[in-house]
Amino acid sequence: MGAILQDVDLQAHNTLALPARAEHFAVLDELSLLDEIRAQFSAEQIHVLGGGSNLWLPERVRGLVLQVALKGKTLTREDADHRYITASAGENWHDLVLWTLAQGWGGLENLSLIPGTVGAAPVQNVGAYGVEIADRFHSLTAVNLDDGQLHIFTADMCQFAYRHSIFKRPDAGRWLITAVTFRLPRVWTPVLGYGDLAARLASGIPTPVEVADAVMAIRRSKLPDPAVIPNAGSFFHNPVVEQEVAAALKSRYPALPVYPQADGRVKLAAGWLIEQCGWKGRTLGHAGMFDKQALVLVNHGGAVSADIAAVCAAVRADVLTRFGVSLNPEPIRW
Repeated sequence: MGAILQDVDLQAHNTLALPARAEHFAVLDELSLLDEIRAQFSAEQIHVLGGGSNLWLPERVRGLVLQVALKGKTLTREDADHRYITASAGENWHDLVLWTLAQGWGGLENLSLIPGTVGAAPVQNVGAYGVEIADRFHSLTAVNLDDGQLHIFTADMCQFAYRHSIFKRPDAGRWLITAVTFRLPRVWTPVLGYGDLAARLASGIPTPVEVADAVMAIRRSKLPDPAVIPNAGSFFHNPVVEQEVAAALKSRYPALPVYPQADGRVKLAAGWLIEQCGWKGRTLGHAGMFDKQALVLVNHGGAVSADIAAVCAAVRADVLTRFGVSLNPEPIRW
């Protein structure tokens, strides 16, 4: 870790490319350096930064922005049914997926090309094409920034839910995830429940690499590259509603995609709701919803936090008025 810097521009550190400045900024590439950080800043003053791919920044961030750059990944053990791989929090998520595939280990392929870091993935319980982090998770290590002690969290302790974990609670800022261990099946079977993926892989039983290739092709066809069009990926959670609500909406809108959940509720497709309200490709000021995927909010250049807020509020209001469903934004706000 170099010196703690003052008044640092964060525009290159968030994929929405929002102009923002950090009061203080440092890079954590060795865990031992946390003692120095904690001597100068309280847990409440520290904002942990991963890849910035699921972040909605204000124009000014008070306290310290600490970018986690801890590196390393390894096969830690095997048993009759699983392989256990551990990766440091600063590892790039997609690079980890590609590494597992290069070893011949399936399990993470449906999560290919998701931007961000390993340490951020459990926070949001990221998921795509029928697989969530929780499905492949074994444990993680995190530092309590209040006292500097390391703790191990099992899956139950993480309280995973749809795009949620214990690390998204109001007091989550006290935890800094340092490493994550994943459990990959030795006997692999593809997860092909999503229509686009099943259609691309309809002939024969695919390999993990073929599933990954199909996932990447689908994502590239629908989602903009943040390096070309700044965005934070899916901007709204898919709403989960009671069965009665879903049934009533389905009767009025037969084309509405619905996904029954294990708890008896039903997940709706936020992108479909947004598109029906005319927001696909629509712009408001310097921001708007992407023309190929209505769920993705994009910065067309020059957008600030207030522009994102204006689009977010307008989309939410239109969906609520038409469908009676509340949408919640997915990116984390500091």
